[in-house]
Amino acid sequence: MKSVRDFNLKGKPVLVRCDFNVPLDEKGEIEDDFRLKKAIPTINYLIEAGAIIVLISHLGRPKGKKNENYTLRPVALRLSELLEKDVKFIDNYLSVGTKRKISAMKEGEISLLENLRFYEGEENADPDFTKSLSKLGSFFINDAFGVCHRKHASVIGLPELLPSGSGFLLEKEIKVLSDLLEKPKKPMVAIIGGIKAPSKIKAAKGLLRSSYHVLLGGRIYEPLLQAKGILIGRKWPEKEVIEIIREMNLTDTRIHLPIDGLACLSNLEEGYSREVAIGRVRKEERIYDIGPETINLFSSLIKEAKTIIWAGPLGFFEKKPFDKGSIAIAEAIVENKSAFKVSGGGDTNFFLLKYDFRDKFDYISTGGGAMLAFLAGEELPGIKALQKNGN
Repeated sequence: MKSVRDFNLKGKPVLVRCDFNVPLDEKGEIEDDFRLKKAIPTINYLIEAGAIIVLISHLGRPKGKKNENYTLRPVALRLSELLEKDVKFIDNYLSVGTKRKISAMKEGEISLLENLRFYEGEENADPDFTKSLSKLGSFFINDAFGVCHRKHASVIGLPELLPSGSGFLLEKEIKVLSDLLEKPKKPMVAIIGGIKAPSKIKAAKGLLRSSYHVLLGGRIYEPLLQAKGILIGRKWPEKEVIEIIREMNLTDTRIHLPIDGLACLSNLEEGYSREVAIGRVRKEERIYDIGPETINLFSSLIKEAKTIIWAGPLGFFEKKPFDKGSIAIAEAIVENKSAFKVSGGGDTNFFLLKYDFRDKFDYISTGGGAMLAFLAGEELPGIKALQKNGN
C-alpha cells in the first residue's frame, strides 16, 4: 500500500478523504475537534509538498439529502483556525463550476467540499457519483480510518480511478492496531456499546474468536436477549442481526450481557427511572443504562484484563442519570494500571473528553466500528482498495 510520501504532488489537486464526523451542539458548533486535529499532520505535509488540497468527508446520517443540520461549514471554520490558514468551503461540488474553482487554486491552498452523504451516490457507491468526484482530483489519499469498514464511493471507488495512498493518520491506526492484533496481552476484554447493532454484533462475534471477553451494553445486547427470549414485547431485530446471532454460541461464557439496568419510559419522562433486573423490564420501558450489578460484574472482568478495548458508551450518557454506568466502567478501566487501554469511536471519545478520561488511555482510535472490525480480523474494504489499487 502506497503512502502520501510516495507521490510528487506539487501543483496537483489531491482528494483527501478525512473523517470529520464530529459532534455538534444545538447551535451547530463543534463540541469535540479531536478528529480534525488528527488530520492536521497529513494536511500540513500536503501544504509543504505544494499540493492543491481538496478535503472530503461526511457528517452524520442525512440519508442522501441536503440537510443544514449536517453541513460541514463549521468544520471549514474550525480547520481554518487550527491550520491558521483559510479553508475554502465548496457547497455544490458537483456543479459544472467546481472543477474550474479547484483549477484556480494555488499550491498549498485548501478547500473542503460539502458533506458527501448529501448525495445518495456516496453510500451506494454509485459509479457515476464516484466518477464525478474523481474528476476533482489527480490523486486520492485516504486518511479516514473510521470509514474504512464502509463500501462507500469515497472509500472504495476513488482508489479504482485515481493513484492512491494512505495518509499519516491511517498509517498510524493500522500500525497500532496491527501490533495489538498480533501481540496482545492476555486476558483481553472488549467493551461494546452504542447503537449500531449489526456491525458491532458482527465484530463481537469476531472478537470471541480472538479470545476476548466481550461485554455488551448500550443497545447492542438487546437483540441477543430477545433471541434468548428474555426481552419480549419489542420489535424483532432486523434480519441481518438475527443471521449474525444465529451463528454465535450464545452459551459462550465469554459473552457478558447486562443483568440489570436503569429503565425509563421510551419518551424519557422526567423523574421516572428505576433499577430493574433485565428480565423484569416492562414492555413500555426501555433500558437507558446498565445497573449496579452489571457494573460490578463488568468491573471485576476489567480489573483482571491486560488488554482493554472500548467502543460505544454503555448508556444514554448525554442525559443524567443515564451516564452513571459509563462513568463507572471508565473509572474501572483507568484504575487498571497494568492493562493496555484503547478506545475508539466518536461517541466514546466525546464521552471520555466530557468526563476527563481521554488522556488516561494508551491509544485513542478515530474509528469505533472500524477499530472493532480490524481487531476482529475482518478485511476492511477501504484498506483493501488501497492495497489493490495503490501498489
